[in-house]
Amino acid sequence: MASLSFAAAAVVHLRRPDVASNFGNRQKPSKLVRGKRLALSLNATGSTGPSSAAPEKPEIELEFIGPKPGADGSYPVDKAKAVSGEKLLRNIMNENKIELYATYGKVMNCGGGGSCGTCIVEIIDGKDLLNERTNTELRYLKKKPESWRLACQTIVGNKENSGKVAVQRLPQWKK
Repeated sequence: MASLSFAAAAVVHLRRPDVASNFGNRQKPSKLVRGKRLALSLNATGSTGPSSAAPEKPEIELEFIGPKPGADGSYPVDKAKAVSGEKLLRNIMNENKIELYATYGKVMNCGGGGSCGTCIVEIIDGKDLLNERTNTELRYLKKKPESWRLACQTIVGNKENSGKVAVQRLPQWKK
């Protein structure tokens, strides 16, 4: 029998029954421990379960390569991480204060609605970790290289994959 008592945390007292089942077979010891107390915690849904860490969600590592080389000839790189399948590339860049727009785009962008085409990036590596081009992208980028994407239309990951994506900011500035 099991009894449930509530104090600061939920505690369940478990005792292994010493009686035989209806079929005459003795029950297996299973997960119950004779005379031991098992502390349980309430999770966000209100159900009780053994306290353990939630499984980690897959993450995508992002590298944003600057549009122009620095004084030493190397391109500046900004890094960020995102949970796979939860955010648009544009939102990740804005949250991490990574420059996305050229001068015109800073003033005239549509705010992520997919109607201006000013948030163009080039995917250098990790294209397979992003969603397919949307109809909006196909319309705005039909004469651009396949590696170019609109950040406001690009979902990073698919909730199952993890890996690394390299993004060239402002690819139209490249020589």
